[in-house]
Amino acid sequence: MPFDALTEATLRTFLAAFYEKVRRDGLIGPVFAGAISDADWPRHLATIQDFWSSVLLKSGRYKGNPFGRHQALGRLSPAHFARWLGLFEETARETFSPEVADMLVERAHRIGDSLKAGLFFRPAGIPAG
Repeated sequence: MPFDALTEATLRTFLAAFYEKVRRDGLIGPVFAGAISDADWPRHLATIQDFWSSVLLKSGRYKGNPFGRHQALGRLSPAHFARWLGLFEETARETFSPEVADMLVERAHRIGDSLKAGLFFRPAGIPAG
């Protein structure tokens, strides 16, 4: 039964289910596997929980730089973002009521659009890199 409220506990459940899908995915799973060892996944999930808790629940726990972390990977493409967002939306709709899922998906798209703009937008005449 879908959750009707977004709390730390329901967010944790959602993120665990979502990142299980991510890790198994043929397109984005290898990117994550190359950046995060199996032993580091619990720590990574805690960081991700802090990020989304800060964004969605205003907890203020996340103090990192998500743009810098994604930029350091160096091998991301718009297709990676599209797949990530597709899995995010699928899992949100499986986990939460439509109202909560819509809010999560909208926020994920805004964050994804911001990251993509920073990673892939190059004004004319400015070389990449």
